[in-house]
Amino acid sequence: MLIGTAVVGATTLIFSIIVLLTHGLTENIDKLSILHPPFLLGLIAGGAVIYWFTGATIQAVSAGAYQAVEFIKKNIKLDSGAEKASTEDSKKVVEICTKFAQKGMGNAFAVIVFSTLSFAFLDPFFFIGYLISLAIFGLYQAIFMANAGGAWDNAKKIVETTLRQKGTPLHAACVVGDTVGDPFKDTSSVAMNPIIKFTTLFGLLALELAIEVPHALSVVLALAFFVVSTYFVWRSFYTMRIQPGTHG
Repeated sequence: MLIGTAVVGATTLIFSIIVLLTHGLTENIDKLSILHPPFLLGLIAGGAVIYWFTGATIQAVSAGAYQAVEFIKKNIKLDSGAEKASTEDSKKVVEICTKFAQKGMGNAFAVIVFSTLSFAFLDPFFFIGYLISLAIFGLYQAIFMANAGGAWDNAKKIVETTLRQKGTPLHAACVVGDTVGDPFKDTSSVAMNPIIKFTTLFGLLALELAIEVPHALSVVLALAFFVVSTYFVWRSFYTMRIQPGTHG
């Protein structure tokens, strides 16, 4: 429901950008075609950013969960007679997960911001293709991840409750419901909604600024924003990698 609303809103904003650049659909209509290289490349870039974003957010959640489990293994010993972990240790586990989630989403959001600026200043019709692709791929990726994640998670719960097979090889196989299913349905899929909304709204403002800037300066700014975006792409994966033996 929410992702559908986001796409409808994005469609309105994208159409307003098209009207702006074509002067009321009277000029440059031929540039809104896959035969126009910048527009075609924009379509490819939009889909690529969606798949990168979902990978980066899952990476952040997975790394945080791993570090939290490592902390639990090293510091929480329930076999020594204690019935539950201390409040301090429980807060530390939540802190570790929150830290990685915030760091990962911060990197991802920065990439979206600087990529939007870079593509808006690079070429207006490239940017239109980018926004269209972002909305379409984002819609179907969100639906896929929500359904697939829910199916994995429900399969694990059925094995645990209905089939009462907890602790068996079947249950071990269904752990994918937590390790992949939860990030799919609770993180990446729901994040598509604000990403599509923000990119199209912010993109409209960025493009209006870009078309007023001289072409040479626009290209320089596009490259500068792209370099900054690339840096955050690097951070989203290489600084969020699972590091054995550490816990935040």
